[in-house]
Amino acid sequence: MRKIKHISVLSVVGFLVIQVSKASGIEQQTGPSAAVYNDTTTKKDSIVKAEPLNDNKSDFKNLFQTAMGGDGVTSPRLNPMAISFVENYINRNKKGFESMKKWAKPYFDMMDEVLTQHGVPKEMKYLAVIESGLKYNAISWAGACGPWAFMPAAAKQYGLSIQRGHDERLDYFKSTHAAARLLTDLYAKYGDWLLVLAAYNGGPGNVDRAIRLGGGSKDFWAIQYYLPNESMNHVKKFIGTHYIFEGEGGITTVTRKEMKDLMLNNTAVLQEEEMNNSTSYPITGRFKSAVILKHIEMDAATFNRYNPNFDNQVSLNGKYDLRLPIQKMNTFIAKRYQILDESMALLLNDAGGTK
Repeated sequence: MRKIKHISVLSVVGFLVIQVSKASGIEQQTGPSAAVYNDTTTKKDSIVKAEPLNDNKSDFKNLFQTAMGGDGVTSPRLNPMAISFVENYINRNKKGFESMKKWAKPYFDMMDEVLTQHGVPKEMKYLAVIESGLKYNAISWAGACGPWAFMPAAAKQYGLSIQRGHDERLDYFKSTHAAARLLTDLYAKYGDWLLVLAAYNGGPGNVDRAIRLGGGSKDFWAIQYYLPNESMNHVKKFIGTHYIFEGEGGITTVTRKEMKDLMLNNTAVLQEEEMNNSTSYPITGRFKSAVILKHIEMDAATFNRYNPNFDNQVSLNGKYDLRLPIQKMNTFIAKRYQILDESMALLLNDAGGTK
């Protein structure tokens, strides 16, 4: 893994020195046992198409037709430059990952909760899948270890203790909190989850260099070949893993511009009756969706449909045009100061008290 220069982040942490070193590429995994994993980087997109498992060519056809020909609102489109890689990746890994869905559920549930607390999309848990296969004591050739593949310097920077006989990088809960803080800092720098994935693997220095060589573009697909092959393919592996587990793309598999387009078109996701029976309310402050949900008694899936990417946008901008069904909105307005106080308390606890 590579040393990383100082990066400036728009968060309460201030200026941090991040040293991240990653090795990627996990093939099919069967359980959280010990493992030493190796790189499985493919050279750009010049891959040999493997025979699909279970003769699922028709499934691929439907998947990619939906991704490419969908309305771009209800399901983010798969970028044409990713199709060949993702299709091949799914062919090679779908069987093992489908098995992982069963034994990994307790780990995924915990990660969902922790990532949501930090305002990180819960789908980012699939980064741990490609980093370590969710094996707590996986060790890369570069010395990164744990489910989130932390190198010692980055682990200590983000609050993980490494002592003889006690390495908190191996702790699923604590390392997930550390990874969430690192991901938050990287997103504050780039505002784009594909670039965050590349920086998590290869470091912000390599991403910054690719942006410079790409004429200042922050479109991953435009600058991908200026990145190290490992980092470029790391991003595509994440997209492929997301498709296996979710059956489609999401806000973490598109560029910043594509995500903005999705958010602008979000009203098309709601039915006409839902639009007519809902209202928007501009909020300012570090509200947390988990606290809002508790007070208005609303499920997360419905809330996210009305308010896509809520926690990330609030974290970055400190404001959001909240949309809720009228009755739920009345409850929110009545309790908004209490909700904000609890949100701030949760934020401070995550920033300073959870290691």
